[in-house]
Amino acid sequence: MTNTHARNTKVMNRFDLTQRLVAKLKDEAVIGGIGNTNFDLWAAGHRPQNFYMLGSMGLAFPIALGVALAQPKRRVFALEGDGSLLMQLGCLSTIATLAPKNLTMVVMDNGIYQITGAQPTPAAGHADIVALALASGLANSSWAADEDDFERLIEQSKQASGPSLIGVRIDDKPGTGTTRRDPVQIRERFMNGMGVRQLL
Repeated sequence: MTNTHARNTKVMNRFDLTQRLVAKLKDEAVIGGIGNTNFDLWAAGHRPQNFYMLGSMGLAFPIALGVALAQPKRRVFALEGDGSLLMQLGCLSTIATLAPKNLTMVVMDNGIYQITGAQPTPAAGHADIVALALASGLANSSWAADEDDFERLIEQSKQASGPSLIGVRIDDKPGTGTTRRDPVQIRERFMNGMGVRQLL
């Protein structure tokens, strides 16, 4: 992965990128961060291997790390917004240290806290998410230049020898649809999807 400058990337659409990812999936786990990220994941194709975060800002990558370590033969994708990631930056160095090769992280960066009123995040003009990931030890980190590059980086991450982080600049369009807010059902379906519990 080589593109480390957000300014060299196209502004894309989160739902379109999520659809592109979901279209490539079989039994991979996907952890969707809170808000619009998981709204789009739900709308792109509900599946039992999807885990939808509710009210846990910044924890998509840490939860995905746990799933990746618990199921090392399963590819795990984590989708997180830039504002959420900024609340849990320490997870990047932890992930780099534990280095699960089956973990791919996607940061949807629109530079705003969209759900709470579109306030700008530090990533809007001061902090570069991919540079932070590289400095944390995540060598397979890059900005996706456009949609085709995003798909290429997703495929490349599947062959990587360590965790991968893909930064994507996105527009400020709201999420498509909403996630059914039933934490117990989300947990039970996901555990069934991971093959660790049968639905009752």
